[in-house]
Amino acid sequence: MPVRWHHGTFTVTVRVLRIPTARGCPPLTVRLDRPIPYPADTVRSVTLLFADGRLSVDITVELPVTAYSAGQEPDPRRVAGVDLGIIHPFAVATAGGGHSLLVSGRAIRAEHRMHLADTKGRRRAAAARAPGKGQRGSRRWRKTRRRARLVEGRHRRRVRQALHEAAKTVVSWAVHQRIGTLTVGDPRGVLDLPAGRRHNLRLRQWQIGRTLQILQDKAALAGIRVHLVDERGTSSTCPACQKRISQPRGRNMTCPHCAFAGHRDLAAAYTIAGRTPGGATTTPPAASGGVVTHRRAGRHLPGVARARRDPRRRPPRTVTAGSVGRRRPAPPTLVGSRSPKGEDPQLSRGTPGERSWTPH
Repeated sequence: MPVRWHHGTFTVTVRVLRIPTARGCPPLTVRLDRPIPYPADTVRSVTLLFADGRLSVDITVELPVTAYSAGQEPDPRRVAGVDLGIIHPFAVATAGGGHSLLVSGRAIRAEHRMHLADTKGRRRAAAARAPGKGQRGSRRWRKTRRRARLVEGRHRRRVRQALHEAAKTVVSWAVHQRIGTLTVGDPRGVLDLPAGRRHNLRLRQWQIGRTLQILQDKAALAGIRVHLVDERGTSSTCPACQKRISQPRGRNMTCPHCAFAGHRDLAAAYTIAGRTPGGATTTPPAASGGVVTHRRAGRHLPGVARARRDPRRRPPRTVTAGSVGRRRPAPPTLVGSRSPKGEDPQLSRGTPGERSWTPH
């Protein structure tokens, strides 16, 4: 179980953590894999935990709000709406409709699909050598479970890192646009609706609560306020004429009542911006959608690099590079042979598998 120590009971140096144990016993010294990236006096608590076969330290740090120079701080009157999704984790649009941001999460979906395929393949391969029902405590069973925990932990860390990168992209864009208020549509009401086996799996992999918490933490550190509002009906409402339309199947929305046409996630973000508590000054967005900035989340995930392949896979062997063929052991060296000089005894075989030798 995780054990936590609060400020004043532990000491942290560059890469050494000393935590107290029982009374009268020396403290426990934990050597860290890398130094803590925060000043030691800002650490308020440390938690020692064991998860996924790894011993790790979780720290809580008190950090001040980012200080800006005069004229560069976020303006609370500038409002932007944020629409959360699966294909695009964040779609952000300003209340004026001039600037917007789209963060692609296709690499995160690819990571989920590849992890699911790897898990199924691993289970099929391990089914033949899996221990029986009466051998759950065997060494083979422990090794199998340990390997599964390591792979699951690596997958969760990859997705968590990608969500942090996506939220950091949104906050950095908002600071650049001097946006002081983010109105986020809360979609957690759809989690209780049964939508079939496949879509329920997508909703479980979405991690809405973690995404909201990460965005709120980074926005608070940057001095940006976050409001959660109901996002019901935003994907089926035209942001220009505010009339209900049928939800489009693709990524583009076309209103039959007016001339608006644009990305449906950005349209939903613009509608969410109009639901800011206290009211937000909104103007009808242009048909072209203004300046749209595209970003990708998870630079370490498959599908983001130029090669567009899974970095966990070995690169395929190309035909142009040539093949040395099947590896075979080196031929045995004959000791004491009286073969003529320059003659290879291995080339004078009579039948396959017969060894050449010369009697002494």
